[in-house]
This record gives sequence, structure tokens and C-alpha cells, in this order.
Amino acid sequence: MQNNRIKVIITGSTGMVGEGVLQVCLNDPRVEKILLINRRKLGLEHLKIKEIVLPDLFDLTPLEEQLSGYDACFYCLGVSSVGMKKDVYYKVTYELTMNFGKTLSKLNPDMTFIYVSGAGTDSSEKRSQSWAGVKGKTENDLMKLPFKKVIGFRPGFIKPIKGLQNTHSYYKYVSWLYPVGRLLYTDGFSTMDEVGRSMINLVYHDYSKKIITGKDIKILATV
Repeated sequence: MQNNRIKVIITGSTGMVGEGVLQVCLNDPRVEKILLINRRKLGLEHLKIKEIVLPDLFDLTPLEEQLSGYDACFYCLGVSSVGMKKDVYYKVTYELTMNFGKTLSKLNPDMTFIYVSGAGTDSSEKRSQSWAGVKGKTENDLMKLPFKKVIGFRPGFIKPIKGLQNTHSYYKYVSWLYPVGRLLYTDGFSTMDEVGRSMINLVYHDYSKKIITGKDIKILATV
């Protein structure tokens, strides 16, 4: 990390979590450079940002020269399993993520790779046909890759940053739950700012856990 500043890759910035993490990175002086890799254009102009649009993320060969020299990857790309065929969900969730991870681990072995899996992910893989089992297998197999660190992020309800373009529409109807939920069940409620700051802090600091839940996010956001 030259001059103690970091260069990060963010996937999924056209979704709520990825866009939120991007905003936190833009506002953090420790982040020097951000490479966005999306299937469709976000179109946000900023001195820190370079964006690559690649509709087929299964083939990263054309990008390899542009993917080296990064300190972290915040992998926020994900799809809902609702209404999706199991084989398609598996391909997008497991195969795509692993292809991305294998490529980056080859090019950036000193990288911290943070994978946003989500609350309810099943590390045992016993529910292998469910979304939770597929996410768990993805986490487990990413941790076998030769990165410096691989971290599984499992936030529950995330309170979005104001002004995001990709916030889920239902959040405006349930946002009133956040203060009560945070008080009664800290592990299931985080702010987007906490999520982003905890990711950045994990690049700089070691932590006792490889699976990060809401309580850990709250702690890590302040280290």
C-alpha cells in the first residue's frame, strides 16, 4: 500500500450495497483509486474512479492487464434467488464469483477479498440446494484461494445512505424499523456507512473472524 493509501476494485456498484460502499470509499481519503467492474454502466464521474463495463464477467481475459496492482476487492455483486432457476442462480452466484476470485488471486496475491454473502448464509453447505448453501459454498471456496485475506460479510438489514440511486424501493416503507431493530438485535442491523468503513478498515487491520456479521461490522467501523 504505497503511502498507506489503497487501491480497490468494487463489483456490483449498480446495486444498493455496491453503490453504498462506493460512496464510502469516495469519501475516505485512505482510498486512492477505485476500479468499478459492472455489467452495465454506472456513469459516475470522479477523479478516483475508473469504470469498466463488461457484459460477460465470466471472461476476464481482456481485463487481466488492468486488474493487477490492487490492494482489495469489495465483491458486492449478487442476485436474488427469488424466481430464478437453481442452476442459473448457482452459475451467477458460485461460478461467476469463483472465476473472479481465481483471476484476482493470481494477479494480486496480497489482496484482501471481501465477499458480501448476507445474513443467513450456511457455512455447513448442508442446504446445498438453497441460496444459503450456495452462498456458504462460495464463501468456503473463496477462502481456499491464495489471497492475503478472504472475508465473508453477512450484514442483515442495511440502513442506506441518503441519495443513493439503487436503494430498494421497499426500504422507504420499513426504514422506521431500523432504530428498534438496532436496539433489540444489533447483529441484524447496520448502516451503509458502517459496512463501507469496516471493509476499508479490514484492509488495514487483522480481525479474529473471517465471517463478519452486524456486531462485527459495528466494531470494525471504528477501529
